[in-house]
Amino acid sequence: MTQIRLSALLGPAWRAVARDVFDHGHTHYSLSGGRGSLKSSTVSLLVPLLLARNPELHALVLRKVGATLRDSVYSQYLWAIGELGMADLWTAKVAPLELIYKPTGQKIMFRGADDPMKIKSIKAPFGYIAVTHFEELDQFAGRAEIRNILQSTMRGGAVFWNFETYNPPATRDSWVNRDALEERPDRLRHHSTYLDAPPDWLGPQFIAEAEHVRDTDERAYRHDYLGEATGSGGEVFDNLEIRAISDDEIAAFDRILMGIDWGWYPDPFQWVKVHWDPARRVLYLLDEYRANKQGNAQTWQALKEQKGVREFDLITADSAEEKSIQDYRAYGSMCRGAIKGPDSRRYSFKWLQGLKAIVIDPARCPNAAREFSQYEYARGPDGEVLSSYPDGDDHAIDAVRYATESIWRRKGL
Repeated sequence: MTQIRLSALLGPAWRAVARDVFDHGHTHYSLSGGRGSLKSSTVSLLVPLLLARNPELHALVLRKVGATLRDSVYSQYLWAIGELGMADLWTAKVAPLELIYKPTGQKIMFRGADDPMKIKSIKAPFGYIAVTHFEELDQFAGRAEIRNILQSTMRGGAVFWNFETYNPPATRDSWVNRDALEERPDRLRHHSTYLDAPPDWLGPQFIAEAEHVRDTDERAYRHDYLGEATGSGGEVFDNLEIRAISDDEIAAFDRILMGIDWGWYPDPFQWVKVHWDPARRVLYLLDEYRANKQGNAQTWQALKEQKGVREFDLITADSAEEKSIQDYRAYGSMCRGAIKGPDSRRYSFKWLQGLKAIVIDPARCPNAAREFSQYEYARGPDGEVLSSYPDGDDHAIDAVRYATESIWRRKGL
């Protein structure tokens, strides 16, 4: 058997992910990207090596439709074991689709989620199924379907790896795009594009096709090749940058603004903290606090103790609740009511839409990330996009509008 160095087969963007996998840094790996981003080929290289290093473990590779397995992920894994120089160590079966590691009898099994009974009946010949790989995650019905499958497979052992690979759907309201915004400490998220892959791996024709689409259809390029959720055409905010904001970045922020949208239940209380960069016209959303059924004294105490809000920090709040503003002022807060005024809602939305970028940290501001990403224009009876902004799931958005009121009310901004 010819020994192949894994680093020679992985794109540079994937080497840190591989180290995390072999160190079992996380259980769940959410791997998104556009065409040619190497996400599926990377997982197919890692899984056989995981099994070779752990002789009691088996793997299950899934797609939504079983009929698509043989010509997609099964072929991908055959390619991977060949590239690893391990082809002589694996037996390939097609009925059922399986790869069997000859030295130990470990299996990589391939199944479709369209036959859930077959998944539930899967039994490892020894040890347990420790590795799952959901290919084309967006084709599954939702997180509940994934969870039901994992409840059948994640048992009988101490360590597990779950890989989920997909191209983000165009609409931000797709379940897989919403799911990606939810933070959990045992999940590593990684996004890649063909630009992260060595060009000679993809070939000149792939690059030429990508550049042609880039030059002729910018939206298609961003979705197909950059793996962006470009929207359904009804999205209000197409200038979002959902990413982590580092502590070093925050340490340099010096234009801090805060806003509150009052609420009790079912409408929540929502506080946000933002930074405004006027030179680049970029707004950063870096912290939030949301609560239901908490009185003004409770929320003020939470802001002080959990979020470090000080009495002299200016907070601009919804002026519709004058009593709440007065309560905060009685507690010592420098809280003031938003001026609002005729057409202020429309103007503030236009100002936010006109910024170069609205950067939202999904871990620090999960509710704001969800609201801004999913917020769409109202639609008419025939589905046509209307110019009005719907009032509903927009509490963080409103809090941001109040926080930035002193900026967007100025003429010329």
